[in-house]
Amino acid sequence: MPSASRSIQKAGPGRVSASVPQRKTKPSSQPVRRRGAPATRVAILGGGRGGRALLEIFAQDPLARIVGLGETKLRTLGTRLARQLGVPVTQDYREILNMKEVDLIIDVTGSPEVERALQKIRKPSVAIIGGASAKFMWQLIDARIRATTEIEKTLSRYQSLFRRYVKEEAESAVDEERTRIACEIHDGLVQTLVGVNFKMERCGDLIQEEPDKCLALLSEAKHHLKHGIQEARQVVFNLRPGQYEQLNLLSALTNYLDSYQKQHRVQVAFSHTGSDTRLLPKTKVFVFRMIQEALQNSSKHAGASKLFVQLNIQPHHLSAVIQDNGNGFDVKAVFQNPDKWDHFGMRGMKERAKLLNGDVSWESHKDEGTTVTVSIPLTGKDSARNGKKN
Repeated sequence: MPSASRSIQKAGPGRVSASVPQRKTKPSSQPVRRRGAPATRVAILGGGRGGRALLEIFAQDPLARIVGLGETKLRTLGTRLARQLGVPVTQDYREILNMKEVDLIIDVTGSPEVERALQKIRKPSVAIIGGASAKFMWQLIDARIRATTEIEKTLSRYQSLFRRYVKEEAESAVDEERTRIACEIHDGLVQTLVGVNFKMERCGDLIQEEPDKCLALLSEAKHHLKHGIQEARQVVFNLRPGQYEQLNLLSALTNYLDSYQKQHRVQVAFSHTGSDTRLLPKTKVFVFRMIQEALQNSSKHAGASKLFVQLNIQPHHLSAVIQDNGNGFDVKAVFQNPDKWDHFGMRGMKERAKLLNGDVSWESHKDEGTTVTVSIPLTGKDSARNGKKN
């Protein structure tokens, strides 16, 4: 910001031209001046909007020092700010004109009497700005102050909206995850426990009359209970495949696919290239969740007997392909129906991929199976890690 001493040309009586200094935030006290730099001593006549604007700007200039404010009314915006800054305030403008330690007097009163008094000053060491020049100066400064304030308000509003959006997105993701988990528990574990409970009640009726049949039912209940325990473990594993920082993507996928194969009695082939050790934790977790969602969709809707999962990790790109030999579906029709889109978990996969600056695509035809392709460009940090590894 140009200082007062640099931007104002000193002269004798009359007016001088001045460049307008930039506005800073509203000060609470005058700044400390740099050592060795002479401070321009500024006195202001008028404590209205113009005086307030000038006080704000000069109070932030390290090469200016406000030595006085002249204003007949003591409850104006300028006088209030002057008190906060510790600037002396007088109701008699003549005290300002008679000050010895002053280099610059700026008149924004608009008073003809004050203007005539300023024209009579014969001090070569004092520069005077008044009339149209002073009015233009403070109006320009005030306009910049108001524009900056409006920008700050707009920025604050957008920041608030962004925080609200992020919060809503996070809550939506949590709700979707809760719904998915609830469906898994209801369709799997709960149904198994209901069956076991029914068999145990039936055993209570048959234990005396038909003990052999009771023993058979107990054997079935034991088998179903073991299956329920396995399903409960699967739900827990799906919730938390491992600590984010320590998650090994390849090991987690291998364990999950083994469990998936046993649970759903589907043949699963898994192949991979590259190393996951340098991937960011967020990347590993999101990729795991997207593959998991694709497999859940296959088990619920595809009726597949074979699954192929391929993961390819390159220094600057990661891709995952999940392919099944199931029923297939009309991809275009599903994307045109928001309810189906949510039902198939596609929205969650799309959003996770988008958070990684990537994308997910589906290719499917009736009775020809489905292929899901996840494509993720690795970030600079991911690439740097992989570069160090390789």
